[in-house]
Amino acid sequence: MHHIGSNKEIVDKICPLSEKSFLELNTVLIRRSFPKSELFAKLKTKNNSEYIVLDGFCRSFLTNPEGDDVTLRFFKANDVISPHITRTKQNVSIINLQALTDIELLEFNAAEFLELMIKNLEIREWANTILKEELMRKTEKEIDLISSTAKERLLKFRKDYAILENLIPHPIIASYLGITNISLSRLRGEIK
Repeated sequence: MHHIGSNKEIVDKICPLSEKSFLELNTVLIRRSFPKSELFAKLKTKNNSEYIVLDGFCRSFLTNPEGDDVTLRFFKANDVISPHITRTKQNVSIINLQALTDIELLEFNAAEFLELMIKNLEIREWANTILKEELMRKTEKEIDLISSTAKERLLKFRKDYAILENLIPHPIIASYLGITNISLSRLRGEIK
């Protein structure tokens, strides 16, 4: 595991906060670890948390009607996992979140965080920055799936998540890219 910076460093990477606002936010931040493969949020179960990845890789995924897992997103160190409001309905998870390696997270209660946002404009702006980035990433992925080739998507995946290809089963990557595992193997051979 890499050296993990202070909570302040991590929060400031997302969007800088004053010392005063950070100290308020820090009252709700908890460091958590999950082992590789662990589901730390499960479809159709209660989830009241927000998460920031400190170290390791995780993913959001769903299982399609044929029983295949389809990866929606990958998250690496310093990424904010999709905000609670975008992945729950009435505090019940509408996706699965899974550790792909051993991971360390900052976890905080979504309701407590909402109270901080109401009281503190700076924290509210910090949260809005996260929501905007989430929306941009989601839109970019939808556009990429339609307008770029599988090869271009694989190259972008490699740029965004460099070492992940060697750490996780390739069907997980293929499902994220919207292609079959056989197509992925072929592409990897072509790109070499």
